[in-house]
Amino acid sequence: MRKKRIMVVGPRRSGKTTLVNALNNYEGPLRRTQDVIYGEKTIDVPSSYIENPRMYKYIIAMSQDASHLLLLIDQSKCQNIYSPGFAKPFKCPVIGVVTKSGLQPENESLCYKQFEQIGVEKPYFKISSPQCKGIKELKEHLCKQGKKR
Repeated sequence: MRKKRIMVVGPRRSGKTTLVNALNNYEGPLRRTQDVIYGEKTIDVPSSYIENPRMYKYIIAMSQDASHLLLLIDQSKCQNIYSPGFAKPFKCPVIGVVTKSGLQPENESLCYKQFEQIGVEKPYFKISSPQCKGIKELKEHLCKQGKKR
């Protein structure tokens, strides 16, 4: 049986790699790449996979190795990048994460509406990397969820 990892998907510059580094307890420099990166605890999916609907089948296939899927929405931009119902085909729990939550607070409700449209159920997590806000709560939730499974 393969090791289950937390899969992280989101648009370009939404904080995926920063979140992945936090989940892996890695404090080195950011490494941006166009490749899928299998970390100790994570699967970091490049933004190009989400920007091209033809790549969705690969995201779904990779999710077979995932314990959880984190879908990120950048609160500072709050663009509609996911197709309606995007979260429905995944067999693992899908968790909505609002990144850069300290920026553009007026976009918070738009981010939540977007999660509803793509089929992500509450609770949603708000994180802000510079202040390390919300990452501890997200890790605790993932740990609790992992114990239930």
